[in-house]
Amino acid sequence: MVKPGSTGLVRIIHAFGYALLGLRAAIRHEAAFRQELLLATFMIPAGIYLGSGALEKILLVAVVLLVLIVELLNSAIEAAIDRVGDEHHELAGRAKDMGAAAVLISLILAISVWFLILCSNCF
Repeated sequence: MVKPGSTGLVRIIHAFGYALLGLRAAIRHEAAFRQELLLATFMIPAGIYLGSGALEKILLVAVVLLVLIVELLNSAIEAAIDRVGDEHHELAGRAKDMGAAAVLISLILAISVWFLILCSNCF
């Protein structure tokens, strides 16, 4: 079934606009995203500078961006669940906890990659 609406370049332009609205909403309403974004503004240039080759540079930057991506998805899950209602529901709590776990795992991955690459370059 084909969705009604824009196609081609117009659809891409609209999608880009919606993505910018999502980023603006995350910056405005999500403290964790703001903190991670601030950290990323320092870590991305540092990763480009500290990586000894193209692959290391890509890995150092990619894991930082992955944390931001996972945080955006977690925030989207939380917003959708909060829209449904404020009362406690086991499945809603489970979904929010799983989103938080995904953020934690992405942070552990980022820290591990940075630690291993920086340690291997120091010794």
